[in-house]
Amino acid sequence: MADDRAAAVGIGGVVLTGTTSLVLLHDPEVAGSARIGFWLIVIAAWLAAATCVINLAAQRPIRTERRKLLNLLVPLLFGATVFYLWEVGVRGFGVPPVLLPSPSAAAVRFAASLPTLREDFVQTFIRGVLVGYAIGCGAGLLVAILAHRFAFLGRGLLPLGNFFSALPLVGIAPIMVMWFGFDWPSKAAVVALVTFFPMLVNALAGLSASGHIERDLMRSYAATYPQSLSRLYLPAALPFIFNALKINATLALIGAIVAEFFGTPTQGIGFRISTEAGRMAIDMVWAEIALAALAGMAFYGLVTLAERATTFWHPSYRT
Repeated sequence: MADDRAAAVGIGGVVLTGTTSLVLLHDPEVAGSARIGFWLIVIAAWLAAATCVINLAAQRPIRTERRKLLNLLVPLLFGATVFYLWEVGVRGFGVPPVLLPSPSAAAVRFAASLPTLREDFVQTFIRGVLVGYAIGCGAGLLVAILAHRFAFLGRGLLPLGNFFSALPLVGIAPIMVMWFGFDWPSKAAVVALVTFFPMLVNALAGLSASGHIERDLMRSYAATYPQSLSRLYLPAALPFIFNALKINATLALIGAIVAEFFGTPTQGIGFRISTEAGRMAIDMVWAEIALAALAGMAFYGLVTLAERATTFWHPSYRT
């Protein structure tokens, strides 16, 4: 109860001081030329938020519901503090929007550009990222199974994998555009290439993670390789496979956006960022960045939920 009251008082202090400073920014005499009194309020809000985050993160509740609530509250409070400091810093110091717009300005532009953002999301994420992600991860897993079954493939492919994984995107993307055209297939090809080798390396390591006792048991049952694969190797490799899927969830979006810098139709997140940056519409650039961040977070979260549902037996998920 004492911890709950302290947390409630702390959050109340954060809300009070933060709201006060944001209200003061509507005064023309404060915005752009804030004085020491305003910054003392900001510092008080930051200290209150930091204290709340530290105290909440230090709690170790026994009840599962309370633990889930804390796991959600701590990052939300931390993120809100970062955006608050960004907002008051930009508006308090009068930073030109061309250099860095405030989060509120980017949010207003985001809300006003929803049709454009929807088209860019479909072009980049639905067509480029998801298609390339499925091809790259699926091909990487299939080749990993073949390399596990035939040792000479593993010894020959891993050095090549290290070589191709080191190739820069800015060198690969123009080539893919020349091969597959300016539309989404070239972006999907880039995504497939950047996601193939992380899946290959992780899946091959996972397929080799089963112990000698388990493998000897399958041999004692005279199990064929497909039977051993489905009952032993793939279940043991699932944590490694999902690790590659989570890594590729972010690599895929980065690869598609970078590929759009080198030729694309008149839509897409990467296309919009490059064109709006040339027009000095930095608030639209940040709106596209926010769209990419939200899409990446949602994609990563879906993969994590699938991992928890599939590998609930793994020791890392035991409580």
